Amino acid sequence: MPYTLNCSILLTELPLLQRAQAAKQAGFDSVEFWWPFSEAAPSDKQVDDFVASLKNAGVQLDGLNFFAGDMPAGDRGLVSWIGREAEFKANIDVVVAIAQATGCKAFNALYGNRIDGASPAAQDELALENLVAAAQGVAEVGGTVLIEPVSGTEAYPLKTAAQALEVVNTVKAQGLANIALLADFYHLAVNGDDVAAVIEAHAKDFGHIQIADAPGREAPGTGNLPLKQWISRSMELGYTGKVALEYKQDAATAFNWLANANA
Repeated sequence: MPYTLNCSILLTELPLLQRAQAAKQAGFDSVEFWWPFSEAAPSDKQVDDFVASLKNAGVQLDGLNFFAGDMPAGDRGLVSWIGREAEFKANIDVVVAIAQATGCKAFNALYGNRIDGASPAAQDELALENLVAAAQGVAEVGGTVLIEPVSGTEAYPLKTAAQALEVVNTVKAQGLANIALLADFYHLAVNGDDVAAVIEAHAKDFGHIQIADAPGREAPGTGNLPLKQWISRSMELGYTGKVALEYKQDAATAFNWLANANA
């Protein structure tokens, strides 16, 4: 399987700039990160140090999130967050710069939570504007914006593949083709979506796949999701991208399942 390792949820025992090297040592040539900085527009040195950590490790950056706010505090993106438009627009420029330096092509734009006092329609209008700008920005590097259904946050409005695809199609109606569904099998399953049906209908158009087992969001084999079956079927139906390991587990045991699967 063409796995890539999410270094923002795994290997977190290590400082961020050491994780790419640790991923390489664990046998991965490809990594992805959530936004690796605490602000939308970090300093040039911060960006340079991050890029250098990838190049020195000899790994390819295959996925990157746009800045999503304070994730530990519950934020889930700026795309629809009224009042933070300038931050998101500034972030696009940094994302594109990182893409130019690394060759990254896939960029997850978390939609953002519903905000008390703001109408959903106004948030969706802003989201469309921001996603058009994001898609136009990453088009410069041949990139694709990803839209992800997410679990565990009631205020996040995109919980099913259908809801995310509605956003994707709204952006495409503006004449932009470089936007796609991020199919996170864990989030979809936990939210009650029919993952097998989503695969049958849309696998060839998936922009990216991420996996974790449920319950628990730990490594494949710790829960009851037929992840291998879902991945294989997605590929049979035309998905050609990487499969990101985006689960929670300590570094000492995180890849035991993979060693056993390859035995």
